[in-house]
Amino acid sequence: MAKWPRRQKMPYTIKILSITPVTHNVRCIRLGKPARYSYIPGQATDVAINRDGWRDQQRPFTFTSLNSDHHLEFTIKSYTDHDGVTNQISTLDVGDELIIGEPWGAIRYTGEGYFIAGGAGITPFIAIFRQLHQVGLIGKNKLFFSNKTSADIIYKSELRKIFADNVIFVLTRERQEHNQIDFIDKDFLAAHVSKLENSFYVCGPDLMVQKINEILIELGVQPQSVVFEK
Repeated sequence: MAKWPRRQKMPYTIKILSITPVTHNVRCIRLGKPARYSYIPGQATDVAINRDGWRDQQRPFTFTSLNSDHHLEFTIKSYTDHDGVTNQISTLDVGDELIIGEPWGAIRYTGEGYFIAGGAGITPFIAIFRQLHQVGLIGKNKLFFSNKTSADIIYKSELRKIFADNVIFVLTRERQEHNQIDFIDKDFLAAHVSKLENSFYVCGPDLMVQKINEILIELGVQPQSVVFEK
């Protein structure tokens, strides 16, 4: 058995139940759920492919299912420009197996506020959104979601249903009727954030997270109010 991170117990080997396209390079993968396996919205786990040469190649992925579901679900973007784990995952079929560890993660819902996501960085927030929506507590939470083009937006229809007018889809490489080419920068946040005392949840590429966190502090947000995977 390949070595797994110290935080993990013996990993679980689980069959894929279904694979559903989400965008041109993102798929929703559902697996069976081990008995007594439990997690909270926002948590992730280490995942490897049960194939020779790949069992020791663990990568973190966030659950997009809810703990109350009878299956596990991951929403995974595949990067096909090199033969890495996500590219290999894009070749899997129903019946193939993934190896997963125990849940972990620092992204947890701490109260109403602003969610700021870039690309596949939306995935740690999906289960949080679904849980809040399910129990009628989405409230006045707002989502700013940045992507290159409209074709890259993960779960756009569902996010619009959950947030209604409290979601802004930011497109950095495409101009459409209701979208100008824009970036989530200091001017954007100053214009769209009205309650600096609220919680701020940030997830995306490392450089984006770093820049957004710096901007939030410059705007007067308290560091303890910013939630991100450290």
